[in-house]
Amino acid sequence: MIPIAVVVCVMGGWCTVYLADTLLRSSSLVKNRYESWLSSNGFTLSPFHIKWHTGIFNRLFARCAHLNPHFLYIWFSAGMVFGVLAMFGSVVLLSKTLLQTLSQMMADTPEGSHEQILQVVVPGVNLPVSQLAYFFIAILVSGVIHEFGHGVAALREQVRLNGFGMFMFVVYPGAFVDLFTTHLNLISPVQQLRIFCAGVWHNFMLCIVALSFLFLLPIILFPFYYTGAGALVTEVVEGSPSSGPRGLFRGDLVTQLEDCTVRGVQDWHNCVQHLSHNPQTGYCVHTAKLQLSWTAGRAFKRLDGTMECCGNNSLTDLCFSYSNNVESKLFACLPVRKTIEASRTCRTNTDCQTDFIPSLCLIPSLENQTRLIRVKHPPQTDMLFVGYPSHLQYSVSLTNFVPRLGFLHPDLPVMLETFCKYLVSLSGALAVVNAVPCFALDGQWMLTAFLEATLRSVVPERNNRELIGFFFLLGGSALLAANVALGLWMVTAR
Repeated sequence: MIPIAVVVCVMGGWCTVYLADTLLRSSSLVKNRYESWLSSNGFTLSPFHIKWHTGIFNRLFARCAHLNPHFLYIWFSAGMVFGVLAMFGSVVLLSKTLLQTLSQMMADTPEGSHEQILQVVVPGVNLPVSQLAYFFIAILVSGVIHEFGHGVAALREQVRLNGFGMFMFVVYPGAFVDLFTTHLNLISPVQQLRIFCAGVWHNFMLCIVALSFLFLLPIILFPFYYTGAGALVTEVVEGSPSSGPRGLFRGDLVTQLEDCTVRGVQDWHNCVQHLSHNPQTGYCVHTAKLQLSWTAGRAFKRLDGTMECCGNNSLTDLCFSYSNNVESKLFACLPVRKTIEASRTCRTNTDCQTDFIPSLCLIPSLENQTRLIRVKHPPQTDMLFVGYPSHLQYSVSLTNFVPRLGFLHPDLPVMLETFCKYLVSLSGALAVVNAVPCFALDGQWMLTAFLEATLRSVVPERNNRELIGFFFLLGGSALLAANVALGLWMVTAR
């Protein structure tokens, strides 16, 4: 469900704006000045909607539209081809997404939702509150670039631009361009297609630019940050298993999880997955440390069938299982840090026969799915984690970038990475959704212009072409509405 605090903040904010607008309009002292100020500055207010329209950017659009006519012709012609392909591709993508959503609804557990290319995003539900700034800025940038494409393409095709504007609907920001409709209707369908496809084309190119920046980020930041030495801790969840006096701290550089080398964040995730999907690692321990614990019979079964040989209240001891030449399985309760400190990992006793001192392979006897994981972050003492590997994985925030100088903030590369990822995701989603042949979206005008350009010789009657387009738009609108409705239900109700 949507958090109550988010709903209260949004409703409270809009109620305050609407109440202030109503009071100012009803006041005889300031009504005329207030309405004159709104009109002169291009502001329009309505419930849950604020719009701003201006013509101050018209010259900027005009300059961009006349920079290099030949290049712009090739640029927007390529965008037209991409837009037409995206229009049909978006229908295929939405159909696949709808089938995936329906299969998840019928399943007992909603597994596989992370595999969907398109997902409905609700702030405060499946979008962390801490990342709302990235989300809204990325939406705004994507919307501005989208409309910039429409505006420049329109001016290049000799269509007058009345102005540019931005709006806020509930919590979502956006942008728009105001084109002179009469000019737009006078140009050919191919020219119209260049204009209508320019928005999704620019969103696609913004994705390419953001992806390129993301991949080149290590090179761009090389003079200030280095990578490949480990995963730098930027945040530890307070009260999590990774926190504490001997846990991880901000600024620690994790280099190893057991015998799995960590050179970056992806290695961290891969190592955690490897440790969780494989049997518990053992440790080579000298037999001298086991002399006091070689008595059997202290072990007892837990409810899940695993064995325990230490007291329930022990915070420093752990039950280990091992075998010797006499008995196949023995258990010993040992101080875990002293036992495995500087020990090699092993699977069987054979792995420990490289030393001249007799050693055995001791394997922690833990509950199912839990693991003992030794986290190396020199020069500090190893952190010993006992629990579910996923709890270790998501209780720590990491980055690949290690500052070369002390005054450099470790969060800067993280902020750049996160923003680029949001830009790729949201700009791509805006391109896909706007390309859908749906009423009130770019896809409606793209489809109309495409049918006019391709079916005029096959279907001479304009009314028949419009009827064909209407049925396509009806199907596309129903497909998009079904995806949004079921996506919202999956996010908020389950």
